[in-house]
Amino acid sequence: MLRNLIILGMLAVASASFPILYQSNPQMLDGLLKSAVGTRPAVETQTDLNLATVPDRPATPRPLGRKVVVAADVRGHFTSAFRLNGRTVDGMIDTGATLVAINSSTARRIGISLNVSDFKHEVNTANGAIRAALVTIDRLQIGKITVDGVQAVVLDDKALRTNLIGLSFLQRLEKYQVENGALLLVQ
Repeated sequence: MLRNLIILGMLAVASASFPILYQSNPQMLDGLLKSAVGTRPAVETQTDLNLATVPDRPATPRPLGRKVVVAADVRGHFTSAFRLNGRTVDGMIDTGATLVAINSSTARRIGISLNVSDFKHEVNTANGAIRAALVTIDRLQIGKITVDGVQAVVLDDKALRTNLIGLSFLQRLEKYQVENGALLLVQ
């Protein structure tokens, strides 16, 4: 059982790393694919070509935009490292959260200083109503996706152990969707 969990964990890490590696160096993967295809024996095929239909120059490729794929962990949650105001922070993407929610410790780490009087808003959580401070995160990044000026709430550390990346970030993307056990984010 433990061996199966370790193997499953290694597969999850490998599948989560593949999109990140591709985003950081797509030419490397293209080169590997071309070399793998180039090593196959050539198969002769006869094709009728109508040269009148071949364009003078190839069509300009459409930019694909910025994409990030976040693999689900063993619990089915989409957790990842993010950069908030330039600082790396672990968080969980929560499509049920209206706003990005961070705890007080994270807020201090990313340069947001708060007073007790800033906690004047009441928010409803799964554990009931709690006091929160409304803030704006200057920059939220995951992979190559960057969104500036993201609204967030700050909760007490006891009320929020895991930082949540909610709809105030997700709705500013071109799309986000779950496919094949992973969350696709597109900017």
